[in-house]
Amino acid sequence: MSKVSNILFWAIISAAFIGPGTITTAASAGAGFGYSLLWALVFSVIACIVLQEASARLRIATDKNLGEVLNTYFKDKKRGRSIIFLVLGSIIFGCAAYETGNILGAVSGGMLVININPVVCTAGIGVAAGLLLWFGSTERIAQIMGMVVAFMGICFVGTAMVLQPPVGKVLSGSFVPSFPDNAEVLILGLIGTTVVPYNLFLGSGLAHKQSMGEMRFSLSLAIVLGGVVSVAVLVVGTSISGDFSFEKLASALQLQLGDWAVYLLGFGLLAAGFSSALTAPLAAAITAKSIGTGGHWRTNGRGYRLTWGVVLAAGILFGMLQVQPVPAIILAQALNGIILPVVAVFLLLMVNNAGILGPDHLNGTLHNLLMSGVVFVTILLGVRNVLNVLARLSDLKNIDQQWMLGLAVLVSLICFWPLYRRIKQLRDPETSSG
Repeated sequence: MSKVSNILFWAIISAAFIGPGTITTAASAGAGFGYSLLWALVFSVIACIVLQEASARLRIATDKNLGEVLNTYFKDKKRGRSIIFLVLGSIIFGCAAYETGNILGAVSGGMLVININPVVCTAGIGVAAGLLLWFGSTERIAQIMGMVVAFMGICFVGTAMVLQPPVGKVLSGSFVPSFPDNAEVLILGLIGTTVVPYNLFLGSGLAHKQSMGEMRFSLSLAIVLGGVVSVAVLVVGTSISGDFSFEKLASALQLQLGDWAVYLLGFGLLAAGFSSALTAPLAAAITAKSIGTGGHWRTNGRGYRLTWGVVLAAGILFGMLQVQPVPAIILAQALNGIILPVVAVFLLLMVNNAGILGPDHLNGTLHNLLMSGVVFVTILLGVRNVLNVLARLSDLKNIDQQWMLGLAVLVSLICFWPLYRRIKQLRDPETSSG
């Protein structure tokens, strides 16, 4: 493949995370907290590159995707099958939750552009996605979504540039972490909507037929471009105040930029929803395929098509029930943020397993430092949010947030220590198979 084709191919990862979830969560962060949560998006882009590269490297080195590697490693161990089904079941469930947000977001975008019955719009989007998944190859789907994401990116980046955000505040918010009150769910959502756990399975399922160098360049560039779009969405979100809704965002943009901005937002949201409505079912099918056996798990097999069909049907069903899109979408992003540390831990273990990768493709020192940092931060954010929930349910509601953060760091370090020791064991070829 040429460099352009490679970038379009890996844009499937950008298409997966720049859906209605990203638009809703990033715009809500901008509306509620201005530019102060941009750092979470910057961290998310770095984390996404690090984890996706590891997952794709696993596939190139072993010719097995992440799910297949987990299946091979755990299947003969005590409680191994339970671990496999827990992890992969969580991914498939997360895909179904994500798909609901994708369909709802796409419908909301379509309704901003034309006056159409939402049930009819839902059915149309669902049928179009189903036909493309049924008849299209994964490579063709990836290329189509790459072009859709490019169009969507132009919509949001162009809108953000017209708004002329203050450069100083953008830079400060991007590189100085802050934790405003009541921002925990949005911080977790911003990370969960960018470092989508099912994308790690999707990326490793598509990474064959490429060299390491081609994969790293194209994957990194595609994710960075996706991150630029996410930042642009947050900037656009700062144009409204109060509780976020697509209608409020459209009205605010209309006042500042004119009537054309409503159509720009509508088409961008529709493109984001439709592209992600393809990737969530596709990722669920690739994940299920990793533990399935037999011909019906080929890409045109019954089990494979049934898996993506069920995920797609779940999104269509909730779309037709006209569930409120914004709460459903943010909840799905938070769910992904909770699943992420579990998947990231397993990925870190696998790319340090000498028995699986061999000495040539094991994580180097830099890779381990970056991945360990990403895994630690995801664990830290998860622990911090759990502690905040517990504090709100007890008599410690007014506990100092600095103490809360310090306690979260301590708990995370305690959790990370046995993981570090296990990594040292796995890197030894004589013990890595145990």
